[in-house]
Amino acid sequence: MKSGKVVILATSILLIISIGAYFQFFNELEDIPIQEEKQDIPIQEKENLRVTINDKTTLYEIYKINGKDMIKYESSNIFNVFSTVDDLTVVYDKLITKKGLFKLKPNLGSSFSEIKISDEQNKPLVIIPVFTASAYSTNGFYDFYKQWCDTCTTTKIVSVEELDYSSSATAVQVLELLGYDSITDIELDKNPNLISEYNKIIILHNEYVTKNMFNAITSHPNVIYLYPNALYAEITVDYEKNEITLIRGHNYPEPEITNGFNWEYENTHPYEYDNECKNWEFYEISNGKMLNCYPEHKIWHDELLLKTLKEL
Repeated sequence: MKSGKVVILATSILLIISIGAYFQFFNELEDIPIQEEKQDIPIQEKENLRVTINDKTTLYEIYKINGKDMIKYESSNIFNVFSTVDDLTVVYDKLITKKGLFKLKPNLGSSFSEIKISDEQNKPLVIIPVFTASAYSTNGFYDFYKQWCDTCTTTKIVSVEELDYSSSATAVQVLELLGYDSITDIELDKNPNLISEYNKIIILHNEYVTKNMFNAITSHPNVIYLYPNALYAEITVDYEKNEITLIRGHNYPEPEITNGFNWEYENTHPYEYDNECKNWEFYEISNGKMLNCYPEHKIWHDELLLKTLKEL
């Protein structure tokens, strides 16, 4: 990499750090993209970049990945996490990425077989929460809840590339890399019988669902509710206009309405707000199991959690 590029990257980091105090907590950051590329990372060039935060200097490796300069932001025993320089910020004296790209490490050992799905005939199915990503997007339901917009109970459906913390972006990438099958909630709404072909269904933070989806999911005999606050509010979909509309739930249309389906297994409070998952466990309900915390920050580096999920 030419020295000029390194200077530009270093300058970008310093600019990002200087404004980092103005960013909100990571849970509220938006626009984590889901990468479709499944090939090995094409590392064409590699340099180092020094980042200093409060007199502590960290050396990051810079890679050329899919034509972009990216740093190896974090890693676990199984995954490397990459980020572009432009997607970095500082929150509470820590360097944070808004757009994590997850890749499997090379030459993984035997422990990887304990978490990877290897049975091609009996794969679990993950439901990707595009509707929920849409609800959290700009001019979405949360702008209505905050009284920023009177008409935002109807909002546009976003693309799967716009998943973020609130719509299980990390889990979608991690489970795909581990061999899980997946469909979007759009596909499920259009064809609820799709899940009958699978022995195990995994629900992520599918907070906003249609009646078709709710009936299909709650009728399936083996569902793993990996995120609390799932099946929380009812929506309808207009596919011609590419829009969803809030019908019932999340204190709408009346303040006393919480779960839009009056679902007996509602588990939002307090589990949705435990994102450290220090004491995670799955507990049984009539058609499967629920996790007692919000695992978006946990799932990519806790091998026991991934092993347990596979074995449920």
